[in-house]
Amino acid sequence: MSASSSGIVAGLTAAALATVGYLAHQAAESLPAGLGRAAHAGAAPAAGTSKAPQVKKDPTALPGDSGKGARVVYSLRGDRVWLVAADEAVSRTFEVDPSAVDPAPGSYSVTSRSNSVTGSDGVPVEHVVRFATVDGVVVGFSSAVGGPSAPAPVPAPKARTGGIRESRADGDAMWTFATIGRTVVVVR
Repeated sequence: MSASSSGIVAGLTAAALATVGYLAHQAAESLPAGLGRAAHAGAAPAAGTSKAPQVKKDPTALPGDSGKGARVVYSLRGDRVWLVAADEAVSRTFEVDPSAVDPAPGSYSVTSRSNSVTGSDGVPVEHVVRFATVDGVVVGFSSAVGGPSAPAPVPAPKARTGGIRESRADGDAMWTFATIGRTVVVVR
């Protein structure tokens, strides 16, 4: 009996080892790229992958598709503006509070400016730099009148305004830089 018991145990052990080996093979085959050391040792990375760690994109970096020469660049997704000199140097970048009405991506020119007015949302604003019109709504940059670093108030959610609000300091820089005819490039 002991001979047949040991044969059964040996058979079960062999079956168990075969099953574990099979499952280990299946697991190694389904590992995501870069997770297994032995399974991928010496293998080149798959096309489109890199061994370098992923670097988070700098949100203040000038978008690559933003034109050439002296210009204002406005990112719709990033809610950010760059003032770019003719030599492609960024003289200033800053965040803005977007308007309720967005211009389509493309190239525009500054068409008018006002030193001080009341915005379409009823907020007194200064250094208004207009560059587009969307369905009858004029779109431009402005800063709310208030203290030297007053935050830009956010327009009412349902108001169809074109005021892209910036801080007073950023508004001063925009006013100096974005004269009539200056290119404004809107990117996603």
